[in-house]
Amino acid sequence: MEKSRRKFLNDAVKISAGTSLLTLLPADLLAAKKKISANDKVRIGLIGCKGQGWSNMNAHFKIPEIECVALCDVDKSVLDQRTADAEKIQGKKPKQYDDYRKLLDNKDIDAVIIGTPDHWHALQMIHACEAGKDVFVEKPVANTIEECQLMVAAAKRYKKVVQVGQWQRSGYHFDNAIKYVQSGKLGQIRLVKTWAYQGWMKSVPVVPDSDPPPGVDYNMWLGPAPKRRFNKNRFHFTFRWFWDYAGGLMTDWGVHLIDIALAGMNASVPRSVVALGGKFAYPDDAAETPDTLQAVYEFDKFSMIWEHAVGIDGGNYGRNHGIAFIGNNGTLVVDRGGWEILPEVNNDDRKNIVYKMEKLPFQPQGGGYLDEHAKDFINCIKTRGTPKCSIEIGAHVATVCQMGNIAFKTGRRVFWDYTKNEFVADSKANELMKSNYQNGWKLPKV
Repeated sequence: MEKSRRKFLNDAVKISAGTSLLTLLPADLLAAKKKISANDKVRIGLIGCKGQGWSNMNAHFKIPEIECVALCDVDKSVLDQRTADAEKIQGKKPKQYDDYRKLLDNKDIDAVIIGTPDHWHALQMIHACEAGKDVFVEKPVANTIEECQLMVAAAKRYKKVVQVGQWQRSGYHFDNAIKYVQSGKLGQIRLVKTWAYQGWMKSVPVVPDSDPPPGVDYNMWLGPAPKRRFNKNRFHFTFRWFWDYAGGLMTDWGVHLIDIALAGMNASVPRSVVALGGKFAYPDDAAETPDTLQAVYEFDKFSMIWEHAVGIDGGNYGRNHGIAFIGNNGTLVVDRGGWEILPEVNNDDRKNIVYKMEKLPFQPQGGGYLDEHAKDFINCIKTRGTPKCSIEIGAHVATVCQMGNIAFKTGRRVFWDYTKNEFVADSKANELMKSNYQNGWKLPKV
């Protein structure tokens, strides 16, 4: 069973990995695309064309009525490569943009996919809503709690469909696990554990600052972030480990896993948070965010623990990531490979074990969840329905993850004021909620 679980897990992890591989559409899908009338097409503009942004675009290419009409990136080499890739996939070359604001001015675009670094998400999503576009925005939705609140307000004000790229929400095995948690069969759930142990993420070696690569508009890449010399560690994938642009593993994987915990428990934001950790594995490398962290969240009737570690895979229950709902009758453990029940024993006779609840075999994942997430977004564009991971959901979990980072930065337990939507009598924590846009960029007023 463990071998089977690991196979499903390895297959599932591939779903989430940003890839530069070209999508090869089957002949029947290409034929179906040609039959779609111009009036029935949904025209997409992609902002941020590398990594996960391109993976999201690939998932949308598989939908017959989708046409990619525009691409935007600050790296000309990436932009040219993706333009060529898109032309091969759909037989039509999209327009190129180096400034997302110009792309948003294109009246032919119905919706945008935002796959830029985290510090850009709020500005681009809000501006897209203002421009009348529906939005598929990558997770975490924002880099501050203030941005989260404004993004929710913008989607509501402009009445736009916003799908957040937390594709686990479109995974039926996650949905089944949540339903089981809410069935009451586990008994009183007193503790929820969430974790990400990422052995493949290694140290980030210190390298000197340099000039940006040819064709990169570095000033545009920085946008509202503080002005700094170019350093390749802060560019492309590894931007995640620098506070100017992101929140480390706490927000990168936390929004995926803590989201399932919050959904299972129907939980709001916590009463309080305390977090401990640091750069214990690689104290002298270039990364700023902690490579090791534990955060304890206090909710009304249960506690939640988040923990992460870079460079090792030895997570809870033999899994390098997951969510465990620990109840009086048993524990449900779910990860991207599937879920299972670990029942509590009801007697002391180990020769004739009696369990407090049923023992279910491993329930595997079904795969293709990013594709399903894209389909849900397009269906909601047509019906004006609410997507499976709305901006409210994405902002909720991003806020909870930001609270963990804020507790870590302050070095103390922080308490939440539900009436004011801020921390209780804590000026430093409340300051860390705010955005500090620079270089002439302004946080929009909604």
